[in-house]
Amino acid sequence: MKILIADQMHPSLFAMLESQGWTYDYHPDFRRDDIISCLAQYDGLIIRSKTRIDEELLTQATRLRFIARAGAGLDLIDDTATHRLGITLFHAGSGNRDAVAEHTVGMLLMLFNNLNRADREVRQAIWDREGNRGVELMGKTVALIGYGNNGTATAQRLSGFGCRVLAYDKYREYYSDQYAREATLADIQREADILSLHIPLTDLTRNMVNESFISGFHKPFYLINVSRGEIVNSEAVVQAMKDGKILGVCLDVLENEKLSQLTNLQQETFDYFRNSSRVVLSPHIAGWTHESYVRINEVLVQQIATWAVGQEAK
Repeated sequence: MKILIADQMHPSLFAMLESQGWTYDYHPDFRRDDIISCLAQYDGLIIRSKTRIDEELLTQATRLRFIARAGAGLDLIDDTATHRLGITLFHAGSGNRDAVAEHTVGMLLMLFNNLNRADREVRQAIWDREGNRGVELMGKTVALIGYGNNGTATAQRLSGFGCRVLAYDKYREYYSDQYAREATLADIQREADILSLHIPLTDLTRNMVNESFISGFHKPFYLINVSRGEIVNSEAVVQAMKDGKILGVCLDVLENEKLSQLTNLQQETFDYFRNSSRVVLSPHIAGWTHESYVRINEVLVQQIATWAVGQEAK
């Protein structure tokens, strides 16, 4: 089996592939046209997120049997086309679950305890204790939308803080456990103090957190997004913050993460976020730890190896 690796990967991947007896070509600098020009030579493609895998690209993949995404989301891959062409998709959803969970809790603690602002002030010799009085997580109701790898890992961490955790997952049932109670969206909108998103970007979830959705909450709440930026309507969030409907926001992702290419409206919302002490921002790094960098490789290779054994048995 011959594999094209078309993104920057942790070097641990290479020994893992070699141990399976697979050959590979490593071209982390390949752009879309480079991939298209040579893809017909390969049985497998390993990527991250710089290249959209669509019908045009896949028509060149006459030999391709699988695509492995070194990460959790598959929103840049046309799954309808891959299914029609008999190409198997793999992703490492469990590879960064612990990293995402820890980052989620870290952002929330940073927001609740004013750590961003307090750190800046103390560096400027401002010693304001009362102005930086914090809020405790203990006793808060945290609602998770999405209870897969990242959602369950996050619930485990939050349970240690004495939080009551509700979870809604459209694709599961009977999933209450020791860390979270299964809930409806109506339950979440009625009871949540904190809303945290752990869902993929799909046609159903795009722009899900909009003005109408926010207005359905019975009390002011905090919002965390460590999934995909396009799930949240930033303008609606800004307005809700101004109106007191949203108390604070933690954003690891944005609708447009190319900050030099924002539209005028996107620039306005971004300026509001970055100038607000009620917002914690990070550059899409929730699942981006040194440990997850290696673990993602382990998860992918194990998935491919299990699939390959099944293929040989046919």
